[in-house]
Amino acid sequence: MSEMMTVEPSPEKALDVTAVRRDFPLLERQVNGHPLVYLDSAATSQKPRQVLDILRDFYERHNANPHRGVHTLAGEATEAYENARARVAAFISASGPESVVFTRNATEALNLVAWSWASANLKPGDEIVCTGLEHHSNFLPWQRVAALKGAALRILPVRDDGGLALEELDSLVSGRTRLIAFSGMSNVLGTIIDPVPLVAIAKRAGAVTVMDGAQSVPHLKTGFRALGLDFLAFSGHKMLGPTGIGVLAARQELLESMEPLYVGGGMVLDVSQEEATWIEPPWRFEAGTQAVAEAVALGEATEYLETLGMGNLQAREQSLVRYALEAFDNLDGFRLIGPRNPERRGAVFSFELLDKSGGVIHPHDVAGYLDSLGVAIRAGHHCARPLVRRFGATALCRASFYLYNTEKEVDILVEALRKTRQFFSGV
Repeated sequence: MSEMMTVEPSPEKALDVTAVRRDFPLLERQVNGHPLVYLDSAATSQKPRQVLDILRDFYERHNANPHRGVHTLAGEATEAYENARARVAAFISASGPESVVFTRNATEALNLVAWSWASANLKPGDEIVCTGLEHHSNFLPWQRVAALKGAALRILPVRDDGGLALEELDSLVSGRTRLIAFSGMSNVLGTIIDPVPLVAIAKRAGAVTVMDGAQSVPHLKTGFRALGLDFLAFSGHKMLGPTGIGVLAARQELLESMEPLYVGGGMVLDVSQEEATWIEPPWRFEAGTQAVAEAVALGEATEYLETLGMGNLQAREQSLVRYALEAFDNLDGFRLIGPRNPERRGAVFSFELLDKSGGVIHPHDVAGYLDSLGVAIRAGHHCARPLVRRFGATALCRASFYLYNTEKEVDILVEALRKTRQFFSGV
């Protein structure tokens, strides 16, 4: 098993959810006359005061453009920005800050790999392997670059239990495979994907690996070097940080071989009227003024998570998963999509709710009724249309939990779903 899958909690530091919740001011809200039950962290997480405070402090005390001035504030901004890069690199155990590129989000990070690495290295007849669990952001770039380069896109199927058909890897991966893309955790089914077999077969084939860590990095300790990954993408806003900031971590030699996706200020070594030469990575890929305050706040978010302990967070979420699975088993008309084993899934639950005649209540109707009771879930295809269709649906309800959620909120959700089912059954 991989480092990402074997984190041991520290029993003496069990996560105190009551104390954690006090750090999140938005959780004190009421919605439609009810205390807010926020179950949409797979879409975006809430932010602790520590992150909000550092964001405000940067703008109030240190706001300037980094790497572009010799005055005091510019120096402070540069130091804060690069310290954030170092924090993020340490959080994922990258080889160093120079392996971390700041992007707008995981989507931009994955597109950066597609257009700066894949488009330069793929030839007609080459192959990309992707899994059937992927978010559009880790599928559409490969679909598009494959079409433009004359490469084939091959899909590793999803089993009925929500896991990957790993037994088909040997037949999918060949000497023509140049890239294998997969997520660390499904944003729809909560399936945790063990990177080890995918990385191993990629190395044998001479292919690079690209992991979408948008769902896994916030919840599971992820050792970039230990896993042997080539590229890792994730977003700040799903791990207690602000929107507008994401990360591409990569092996340094790959970054050095890549051309920038965007060109402009701050990423050049020299420019003449005839040509330009690029500065070294990671700054080569950060054209223009970056989301400096957001990067600093992301660094603070990683510090918050490290202080709690990722092993403790994972243990807490697995306990919540077990509780939720038992509660869902006692709910009539509830159809869970995805793994039943709490050791192999995260706290992301996609489901259908059936009325008393057996018909599916539209997920938008379910989400709307739950909102009237103060419960926030997501409804739709979750930017994973092929996966949702794989399970015979056009839309699903999704409740996703994080470190600030409680068993009481599971109970509130279950009772709210009972009321929803009764309302739409006309009784």
